[in-house]
Amino acid sequence: MNKIISIGQAAKLLGVHVQTLRNWEKSGKLKPDSISPGGTRRYNLEHILQLSGKEIPVQGDNRYTVAYARVSSHDQKDDLKRQAQVLELYCAEHGYQFEMITDLGSGMNYYKKGLTSLINKILNNEVKRLVLTHKDRLLRFGAELIFSICEAKGVEVVIINRGEDKPSFEEDLAKDVLEIITVFSARLYGSGSKKNKKLLDRLKEAAETDR
Repeated sequence: MNKIISIGQAAKLLGVHVQTLRNWEKSGKLKPDSISPGGTRRYNLEHILQLSGKEIPVQGDNRYTVAYARVSSHDQKDDLKRQAQVLELYCAEHGYQFEMITDLGSGMNYYKKGLTSLINKILNNEVKRLVLTHKDRLLRFGAELIFSICEAKGVEVVIINRGEDKPSFEEDLAKDVLEIITVFSARLYGSGSKKNKKLLDRLKEAAETDR
């Protein structure tokens, strides 16, 4: 059964003044679904949502959108905040009911708390849509595997920016490469060895110079 809403509710969803709807009615652009003898106008909610570009709720579908943001380290918290703001604005503009998940950790780390929570929600059929600012916010390598799970579970994946977020990309990549070298050099020379420490110091110095 179609839900009917008032002219005030319709105007709010469309982001216009009530008088604008009256003007649209006169010009034939948008007609109310019904007009009472007293002049009260009513509109079909689904029609208004279609015009606004917002999501139309499906009866019996309790799944929701998850917006996921990630940075590699504590000194990137401003970037994490910026990502979250972009995601919130995007979801709000499209009328999505959403949950925000934020993560702090390397794109090479598959065991981050937020990522684990996201995967569990997808597997439990709780997620309707996954929204990211950039593909590499999910994982540096292996994001396609998560996207394949999303496809199998009927989860839509939205990547707002298809290009690279250049400053963040370069900084994160340097941190991820350093993490890989740290692990391998520790295994090769021992975590406490002087040779290992000298190698890491040189790499850190090179990474700082390149920024």
